[in-house]
Amino acid sequence: MPLTPLVYWAQRHEDIYLRVELTDAQNIDVNVNDNVLQFRAQGHGAKGQNEYEFSLEFLLPVKSEVSHKSTQRQVNITVRKEQRGWWKRLMLQERKPVFLAPDFDRWLDESDAEMEIREKEEKRNLLKASRHKEEGFVSLKTGFLFVYNLVQFLGFSWIFVNMTVRLFIFGQDSLYDTFHTISDVMFFCQILAAVEVLNAAFGVVQTGVIPTFIQVVGRNFILFIIFGSLEEMHNQPVVFFVFYLWSTIEIFRYPFDMLGCLNTEWKTLTWLRYTIWIPLYPLGVIAEAVAVLQSIPIFDETKLFSIPLPKAVGTSISFSYVLHIYLVLVFLGLFINFRHLYKQRKRRFCTKKRKAN
Repeated sequence: MPLTPLVYWAQRHEDIYLRVELTDAQNIDVNVNDNVLQFRAQGHGAKGQNEYEFSLEFLLPVKSEVSHKSTQRQVNITVRKEQRGWWKRLMLQERKPVFLAPDFDRWLDESDAEMEIREKEEKRNLLKASRHKEEGFVSLKTGFLFVYNLVQFLGFSWIFVNMTVRLFIFGQDSLYDTFHTISDVMFFCQILAAVEVLNAAFGVVQTGVIPTFIQVVGRNFILFIIFGSLEEMHNQPVVFFVFYLWSTIEIFRYPFDMLGCLNTEWKTLTWLRYTIWIPLYPLGVIAEAVAVLQSIPIFDETKLFSIPLPKAVGTSISFSYVLHIYLVLVFLGLFINFRHLYKQRKRRFCTKKRKAN
């Protein structure tokens, strides 16, 4: 003969919760027909290992869909009410069955249940508000990065196209007036590039702060100190090679980042962005080093930026000593940035290969 298990119940405005005390329940059969719940299962209950069953006729209509979950110690059943509301009792019959008792672990009065609903709604509203703020921040960040990359792309594209056209038209003569024709736009682009260090530092973009700082500071040092402060360097052909190599790298990097803001990718551009730097970046560093070497005699002669010493010593330290140290640091920076860029390239293409497989 099937036995009756112990059943505990609790309610909310929309659900009925039943907890059947049955250990290691098997062959569980739960269904609702005509507002009556039927339960049958095998397991270890109050009277040992046996087959257990019970039925409940609910006070008000419930939905026929019923869900249950079995654990090692019990079977949890959830029944949805047809209409939202608070029942004065569970069953249609006023007299409660012996096997049925309140589930005090989940029991709430109607006022407590209302408070629980309000708390859930408040949490939901807070979560929505935080999501809206986050989405707004993401949209603002995406728009800012897109505009920044667009401006830099237009700037470096103008430099690259202008220098290329002048090279074809004027030939070698264009090498000697690069600074006078290009420097204003290059000054603008390189000053604006300082934003990239801030973006990396504050987590606006996921990239290393140190490699970004090395590149921006290194380029600005060459541009403002070596080229900008010495008129003797303005007509040197090395200016052309430095500017041309810088702009060639950037006309592929910035449009790639622009497309990234739109979650779009052009495979050819991706390959160029992660490959073109391999020959161009070392060549750019070599060109910068040549510019520094050419400027050392000028700094020695003009005493520009020399560090004065006390009168007792009666001399000063030439800025050229700083430039010698800079030459060592620039090749150390080349190693750090080359290693960083190589890791980026490897990560990008290895990830794509794994996805393809």
